[in-house]
Amino acid sequence: MKAVRIPLLAVDGGGTKCLAVLLDQSRQVVGSGRSGSCNYQGIGTQAAARELTAAIRGAIEEYRNRADLPDPQTQPWEVECGVFGIAGLDTEHDRRIITRMVERVLAGLHLRVRHLIVENDGFAALLGATGGKPGILVIAGTGSIAFGLNQDQQTARAGGWGHRIGDEGSGYWIGKQALIAVVKAADGRGEKTQLADLILPYLGLQQADELINWTYGRQYAIEKVGELSQLVGVAAEAGDEVAIAILRQAGEELYHAARAVIDQLAMRNQPFQMILQGGVLQNNSRVRKMVMQQISEYAPGVIHESAHHDPIYGVIAKGWAYLDQADDSAGGV
Repeated sequence: MKAVRIPLLAVDGGGTKCLAVLLDQSRQVVGSGRSGSCNYQGIGTQAAARELTAAIRGAIEEYRNRADLPDPQTQPWEVECGVFGIAGLDTEHDRRIITRMVERVLAGLHLRVRHLIVENDGFAALLGATGGKPGILVIAGTGSIAFGLNQDQQTARAGGWGHRIGDEGSGYWIGKQALIAVVKAADGRGEKTQLADLILPYLGLQQADELINWTYGRQYAIEKVGELSQLVGVAAEAGDEVAIAILRQAGEELYHAARAVIDQLAMRNQPFQMILQGGVLQNNSRVRKMVMQQISEYAPGVIHESAHHDPIYGVIAKGWAYLDQADDSAGGV
């Protein structure tokens, strides 16, 4: 039985959403599918696998409908290269867990992938954002991390240690600092702040002491705490000094992450692109301006730019680079 052959499957599996695309020999997208977060650290392996499955299945179904192709369960589908940029891949332990998860998902979808590449989604985002040129990418969404690529194609990262011991400057970190400020103010240990008036109703609470049961109960979620960062921005715009201080510290933390990457890659005196992504940096002008100003003072050659492409393009670029290299090697035999 002749197999359906697909050159490339590219997946951008972020902490907020997952996008999967199939590309044909002409390097055109022939199928795409979307789903929610597939960061196993945030939602667990089973839930992450479900979201990953949903995105890839969506891409398969779109391609099938477009080209009138058979179901992978009835006729083999073979993918030459599958590239996955997955959030939560921070250690070799994570790599093993995520690779096994990806392999199970592919098996469940009856996809045969000859060459499988699994990387952190941040490096894929960096390649997509800079177009492969020297640059620093700082991401501050629910979590936070900084990635860098220098002129010698060396890479480095800082941050991204997760919400329990890291992710400083992220939406979660800002939300957590806001909750701490609320309970300190309630005790009289901290300055008065408008944050309680914003956060308690948002969480469906009336009194600060109800935060104990909420924080240690089933309602607590990383994403929900991350959403509180928007309220910190509202309070800061209204002149709340506590909120302003939290955002100022968030900017400092993100700057230090970027500076660490610049130093690791010896880029301080070199021209490079600086790209800021994630909800915090895209929606909070106070934090964004602070990071940009401090980086400009530290590294005068920085060029502040918007992302050239979405992260999925970095994943795709990595897949074609692998396939092109394989073709060159085969041609040289």
